[in-house]
Amino acid sequence: MTGERVTVTAYTDGPLLVRGDADILDADGHRVPRTRRTVALCRCGLSTIKPYCDGTHKAAGFRTDE
Repeated sequence: MTGERVTVTAYTDGPLLVRGDADILDADGHRVPRTRRTVALCRCGLSTIKPYCDGTHKAAGFRTDE
């Protein structure tokens, strides 16, 4: 990482949006490949491209608590 500010935004009924130069690690601590500066991370658990969001939350009716 380069010291650039990283932000994580939780979208209502949607993914976590990660902006900036953050490392994303899997459950074993290995770095997950990343090709974009801004990525959406799945919160519903149904994405076919986890840890990234593929929009499945919409069809599944995923809702977050307020």
